[in-house]
Amino acid sequence: MRKLLAPLALLLAPLFAGVTPAQAEPYRFSVDGAAGVDAILDNFTFADGETLPELTIRYITLGSPKHDAKGNVTNAVMILHGTGGTGKQFFQPQFADELFGPGQPLDTSKYYVILPDNIGHGGSSKPSDGLRMKFPRYDYDDMVAAQYRLLTEKLGVKSLKLILGTSMGCMHAFVWGETHPGFAERLAPFACQPVEIAGENRMWRTLSIDAIKADPLWKDGNYTDPPVSGLRTAASLTMIAGANPYALQAQYPTRVAAEKYKDEAFARAFGRSDANDTIYQLDSSRNYNPWPNLEKITVPVLWINSGDDFINPPGYSYPEEGVKRMPRARYILIPASAETKGHSTHSWAKFWKDDLAKLMAE
Repeated sequence: MRKLLAPLALLLAPLFAGVTPAQAEPYRFSVDGAAGVDAILDNFTFADGETLPELTIRYITLGSPKHDAKGNVTNAVMILHGTGGTGKQFFQPQFADELFGPGQPLDTSKYYVILPDNIGHGGSSKPSDGLRMKFPRYDYDDMVAAQYRLLTEKLGVKSLKLILGTSMGCMHAFVWGETHPGFAERLAPFACQPVEIAGENRMWRTLSIDAIKADPLWKDGNYTDPPVSGLRTAASLTMIAGANPYALQAQYPTRVAAEKYKDEAFARAFGRSDANDTIYQLDSSRNYNPWPNLEKITVPVLWINSGDDFINPPGYSYPEEGVKRMPRARYILIPASAETKGHSTHSWAKFWKDDLAKLMAE
């Protein structure tokens, strides 16, 4: 669990009277023993009818639950990761240091923060656990169904103050708003569109899947050695899809610098993912399409995209049309600059934390 700093902050507050923010020591988030807890969901049935006798969902919690007179948890927040991620990714300083500290928008002395690894990711059930390509072909509806069972059956949570989702988690937030209207009092979907995954977005995903399956080492998922060639292509496409071209041009303005960075970035990304897990992760968005039912979402919504996002580029009419159909939705497009982070702007809280604070105050 994270180290509890709030009491210490209260004791030291008088010492900082009159001290400017620049002089005060910045908050640093830290956790101890963040391995997570495994929740076992018995007899899990997927949307296509496939079943597993046990589905494991690993999760981490920060802070403590608070209860009303009836025993209901009143302060729960759930944060949902993107494709290939885990709940633990939100411990990165650009996210945690901006949000989880005393007085910050998701202060963990105030909120009970739930960080699940979704199906097919991290410590949760996934193809690489043993079933390989015989693992049930899950989709986003299945992932949201598992999140719902985790909350209601294992954590005793019947309502949420907020669902904040990044990338895939952004899409899950829209699914939540339609399949469980009002369960979350607020939605914060960052870096996605509430429409079917089609066009270039579907293409780059299936290009990655096709590359893995075309590798002779893949062997219909029954490989003994990783299909390295296919995984290299998938990692390369992901690296380009997530990049900010403005920042890359500014930071690596020569051929030599660009190629050196490319090699270093690729080395960090390559080899971290199982091939079958990657196929399932990229394909799980295939049935996603909340667009026809946006009117079901009546809670406050803070929907944010960034202007440098290859996966969700600016210029689509969906945001303008979509916010008209969600009565309490607000859309923000963060302008592209050399400081933004491409698709990953969703995880750099400095760009949107003030807007999140306003949402939490509604």
